[in-house]
Amino acid sequence: MGSFAISDPKIVHGEAGYVLEDVPHLTDYIPDLPTYLNPLQNNPAYSVVKQYFVNTDDTVAQKIVVHKSSPRGTHFRRAGPRQKVYFESDEVHACIVTCGGLCPGLNTVIRELVCGLHHMYGVRRILGIDGGYRGFYARNTIPLTPKVVSDIHKRGGTILGTSRGGHDTSKIVDSIQDRGINQVYILGGDGTQKGASVIFEEIRRRGLKVVVAGIPKTIDNDIAVIDKSFGFDTAVEEAQRAINAAHVEAESIENGVGLVKLMGRYSGFIAMYATLASRDVDCCLIPESPFYLEGKGGLFDYIEKRLKENGHMVIVVAEGAGQDLIDESMRSMGNQDASGNKQLNDVGHWLSDKIKEHFTKKQKMVINLKYIDPTYMIRAIPSNASDNVYCTLLAHSAIHGAMAGYTGFTVGPVNGRHAYIPFCCVTEAQNKVVITDRMWARLLASTNQPSFLSSKDLAEEKKLNEESHTQLLEGYGAKDAETVVTDENTVYNKL
Repeated sequence: MGSFAISDPKIVHGEAGYVLEDVPHLTDYIPDLPTYLNPLQNNPAYSVVKQYFVNTDDTVAQKIVVHKSSPRGTHFRRAGPRQKVYFESDEVHACIVTCGGLCPGLNTVIRELVCGLHHMYGVRRILGIDGGYRGFYARNTIPLTPKVVSDIHKRGGTILGTSRGGHDTSKIVDSIQDRGINQVYILGGDGTQKGASVIFEEIRRRGLKVVVAGIPKTIDNDIAVIDKSFGFDTAVEEAQRAINAAHVEAESIENGVGLVKLMGRYSGFIAMYATLASRDVDCCLIPESPFYLEGKGGLFDYIEKRLKENGHMVIVVAEGAGQDLIDESMRSMGNQDASGNKQLNDVGHWLSDKIKEHFTKKQKMVINLKYIDPTYMIRAIPSNASDNVYCTLLAHSAIHGAMAGYTGFTVGPVNGRHAYIPFCCVTEAQNKVVITDRMWARLLASTNQPSFLSSKDLAEEKKLNEESHTQLLEGYGAKDAETVVTDENTVYNKL
């Protein structure tokens, strides 16, 4: 993705341990840029809204549950329209690109970017980049207007097409410069946002008046800092259908076992929330919580116990769970896809075979297992009402930030308020389920499943979390100036 030097983060320190992790601005490297009155002041839809414009000094706290004596901690610049903008409407030439895997809501974000630019700011030149990053230099562009995108939110997928990889920084920025594009909106996961960061750095190095705005996309909800990612609510809702089908199949036959594999490479949020919402699940397995098969207290032992009690059971497994248990011969040996993601083995088929094999040996207990994998059905559906509203807010926040001259940022809700977040903050770590928090305890109480963790495992997990919090208190700075959270609402579990 290139080897350009990454600019130093913009850090502002204030009283009582206040730290602002600010985002870049065009004026950081292009001085004396002219400003213009925001055209929203003359827009009849917005001119009647009191206090519509955001104060330039407004910030959003990363954490809101703190000790009374702890520092105020990290803040991000609040998203929203500013009274002055750095682009005139007829000057703007925007483009939109979608990268990585599919996710419910992609078309909604595209639609709202186009309609927001057109109706709020009078922008008429908007291009869709066809086929991901490589589309900048290897594919045709698609002119986008409100008429073209009017009903795309009713469809799954992305009308722009998508792909993994294909990131050639010089070619991409050359294309942006040659086409006269000055606003770039990039939709994708952490790998895509890393690519967006490199594109911004090259644009900054060339001194171009071009804004790069990221909109984080991951169905797994594993983007750090933000409350949740778009498409997640839809994925959890659709997963209910698969779980319900597994439950119907399981309870309709003697010793029925319904096994459902859901998305979650490294983070088990979909599996956890779908399980909690369903109430029909007897066991949920996620990447963050190790489990074992054989012996007392193992998965096989629990399945046998549950079948004797209820006559049926439902198991939900996230795709990244149990990878350490799969035989070396079945592993992908570190292979990666075009986006750099490790290729995982199919834990669903593997676990299905293992369960069947185990109970085949137990001649006194015959089971009937049904395996359901709804992965691509969930990814391909349109977003639900909740996600449609959320996608609209994301798109509008990104537009307001771009028009105000902010660049090199991704946008998302932090504690319920939309904020502009530096790329580095959402690409340095992944959001994961914390199995020593109360939300996971609620799941264990709901399913009555064992934790599959020994007391030693739990002690080590608790010690790791305590050490992490201690480090934050002892030496907070640019990256770790955060207040201590007193309950389950950590950065990893804000939903």
